[in-house]
Amino acid sequence: MSEKLHRRNFLIESGLKLSGLGVLPVLSHGSSTKYYREKSVEIPVFDVPRLKFGVIGINHNHIFGMAASVIRGGGEMLAFHANEDDLAADFQRRFPEAKRVKDKREILDNKEIDLVLSSIIPNQRGPLGVEVMKHGKDYMVDKPGITDLKQLKEIKKVQKETGRIFSISYSERFENRATMKASELIKDGAIGKVIQTIGMGPHRMSPKSRPAWFFDKQYFGGIITDIASHQFDQFLHFTGSDQARILSAQIGNFNNKNYPLFEDFGDVTLQGNHGSGYIRVDWFTPDGLKTWGDGRLTILGTEGFIEIRKNIDIAKNNTGNHLYMANQKETAYFDCSDFPLTYGTLLVDDVINRTETAMSQQHCFLATELALIAQKKAKNISNF
Repeated sequence: MSEKLHRRNFLIESGLKLSGLGVLPVLSHGSSTKYYREKSVEIPVFDVPRLKFGVIGINHNHIFGMAASVIRGGGEMLAFHANEDDLAADFQRRFPEAKRVKDKREILDNKEIDLVLSSIIPNQRGPLGVEVMKHGKDYMVDKPGITDLKQLKEIKKVQKETGRIFSISYSERFENRATMKASELIKDGAIGKVIQTIGMGPHRMSPKSRPAWFFDKQYFGGIITDIASHQFDQFLHFTGSDQARILSAQIGNFNNKNYPLFEDFGDVTLQGNHGSGYIRVDWFTPDGLKTWGDGRLTILGTEGFIEIRKNIDIAKNNTGNHLYMANQKETAYFDCSDFPLTYGTLLVDDVINRTETAMSQQHCFLATELALIAQKKAKNISNF
């Protein structure tokens, strides 16, 4: 094993425990708030690829981040399939090493490929995953990875039969550095036992840049199924719940009546076996905001709380990855812009070792199941 690879594996296996070694404290002047800046941690690239992967369907830009995370983890993209020439051209520019193939079967039947990624139109993601698993490959899919309960039942069945990995990329946790930092702080007991999460997922509408399927619920499953799957993932992760029930759910279409099959608002309250949660998602980000959405997460513990401002700190900074914490010892701000992202690396580990270090299969399915149940139960309040 090379020195580079050994060092990377050491960091991964040790859980990237950077608190106390990867943080620079900087005291502010005239303030009781302590400021911490995460050190930029060099994680060397692998000398040779650890696995080869393919991509089928690139209908959402999340695929760029998904592919990049697997490449960081030691993956090599061999091929991709896309029906849309314009999307394919952009993807090819970003990943020139990957060959565009005319038929997805060239990827499904390729024995060299161990993992398939997809951000195809949402209602096609689950059925594609069934195909992938039946071809003996693991699957990493954009959210929503599953758009109805019937799909979920079939996917669970095939996953159990094949033993393959069906991983939904909950990027608002896995690809947000401040949210990953919160995991470390909570694991270290910084705010005691977590008792509630409040997750906000606002998005910008931009109808001119959206394809026709975006406005039809049959394709994306509804606003809770789609956007709120992120917030369900974070609720389960931070409370440690492995069971939960929906207490209430609402949906509405308040400002997009010209798209009658669309929903621009949704909220949910839920109770888990280790905490409670509130979720709100919407398509009301104003054009004046310098990001697509002021995503926030508040985590309440018995000994303090954490607030994450994922994409912007509207009062003072147009960048993202901000974490605020108050506990029994201090009030602190963490600049998490350099905190490492590990999902892609851990998923590659799981594909190779048949483990569940990136995310358990049970957690992956439960986060989506809760979103699907909440969507089905939601009361339409468009006309209140």
